[in-house]
Amino acid sequence: MDYIHTVQYYETDRMGITHHSNYIRWMEEARVDFLSQIGWDYARLEEMGIISPVINVNCDYKKTTTFADKVIIKVSVKEFKGVKLFLSYEMKNEDGAVVCTATSSHAFLTKEGKPIRVQKEYPEFYKTLSELAG
Repeated sequence: MDYIHTVQYYETDRMGITHHSNYIRWMEEARVDFLSQIGWDYARLEEMGIISPVINVNCDYKKTTTFADKVIIKVSVKEFKGVKLFLSYEMKNEDGAVVCTATSSHAFLTKEGKPIRVQKEYPEFYKTLSELAG
């Protein structure tokens, strides 16, 4: 599922290049959009008492981006083990060149910080993520 981000001026450094930290922010934007696209928006999850902290992030920068560039971010479920969700991100510029590949992993916890067994406690959500894993 694709998410499109337009590089903002404040996201660039003195050289006019997008600062590397922004790609992590874009991953979060794309992840929130991805959850919404699959019918499980973040507000819904929080209403259900589920929080999903980031456990790990990894980015491989391939090409630079600059102000006003459009970055198309494809999010996919790399792996889902019921307690941990592993997502992959492919970011391309408007010409179709890959500018960054990345992964993130997330846990599912109660608001009190206790692990959730998604398959048992939220079977519909589990089914959706499991079907997208691949």
